[in-house]
Amino acid sequence: MSEQDQIQNLQNKVTNLQQQLRAQQKLASLGMLVAGIAHEIQNPLNFVINFSKLSNKLLDDMTEILEDNEDKLKAEDREEIDDITADLQENLKKIQEYGERSIGIIHSILLQSRGKEDEFLPTRVDQLVHEYVWLSYHSMRANDKNFNVSLHESYPDKMPQLMVIPQDLCRAVLNVMNNACYTVREKAKEMGSDYMPTIDVKMTYEKETLTLVLADNGMGIAEEVKEKIFHEIITTKPVGQGTGLGMYLTWDIIVNKHKGKILLDTHKGKGSTFTFIIPAKSVK
Repeated sequence: MSEQDQIQNLQNKVTNLQQQLRAQQKLASLGMLVAGIAHEIQNPLNFVINFSKLSNKLLDDMTEILEDNEDKLKAEDREEIDDITADLQENLKKIQEYGERSIGIIHSILLQSRGKEDEFLPTRVDQLVHEYVWLSYHSMRANDKNFNVSLHESYPDKMPQLMVIPQDLCRAVLNVMNNACYTVREKAKEMGSDYMPTIDVKMTYEKETLTLVLADNGMGIAEEVKEKIFHEIITTKPVGQGTGLGMYLTWDIIVNKHKGKILLDTHKGKGSTFTFIIPAKSVK
């Protein structure tokens, strides 16, 4: 290699490192913003949940009063009141259920934002993965109302808490999911109604080993890209739609930080399967 080529190679590396640094700074700023928003949303959500519980209690009290005065009501009025009461109880149940689910997501976000760098914490990994799978889906939907995909999820029953770095693991899941959503969307544009976009998520935990499989039936990855996807800053997306850092950072999170490994099975035009295999001790 000539001296000129060596200088050019070094310049390319410096440029790549500068791009990586800018992307990391953006992620850090975004993390602080999201944590602040999550904290602000948590209080009104708590009010929603508490008032739904209170309203349910008042509804029970009203039902008791009506039962004590049943002889004073017409049969058709009593039937209508019962129907309305049942609908209100079901609505309040849903308000409480989805409010508590939202609180769970917020707690997860706050946990990840507060965690120290590279800090292993007891984590419900099944919940974390589920939340970020759907976060990726809804993010794509927010930018493209026509986007849709069939999501299939499988998690172990009674999953224990595992020692992982939650603020990093969620990023790895999000990186792969975002790419999966992107590739099935692009294939849907080409194939039309003959194609059913599908993403499968499967988790297992055996002998202190966590295995997470994220598979899509999208465009697949070309062989020449597959060979360097984890080791170079590279993107196959149009300018402005990708930083080229996603798989590079995912490799660092799974392999370097969690001492695991990533397997990639991909076929051009048929889809890709990413498998994370991570040693993870359970919390008794």
